[in-house]
Amino acid sequence: MDPITVLSTRLGAHLRERDAQVTTAESCTGGGIAEAITRVPGSSAWFEAGYVTYSNAQKTRQLQVPHALFAEVGAVSREVVEAMARGAQAASGARFAVAVSGVAG
Repeated sequence: MDPITVLSTRLGAHLRERDAQVTTAESCTGGGIAEAITRVPGSSAWFEAGYVTYSNAQKTRQLQVPHALFAEVGAVSREVVEAMARGAQAASGARFAVAVSGVAG
């Protein structure tokens, strides 16, 4: 089993122990984290939803990231990623969220 699948399987085990779900909010990874999670058999018990918000407009529309935040700190910032995680949690109802932004290429 490849290392990413091992990590996703461990994540699932920890979430099942806590009767909790996770959601993802991704930008530069384009859904890769959600794919790694959903390749694990039984992940529907602990994976709630995945959001791929590549543009700033979609981060605002889908995850309620304040538009002004992009001008203040930039899309690739801790503040925006934290806002993405909070937005994904609110939209999905999941207890935990994983969010990522960065520069692709």
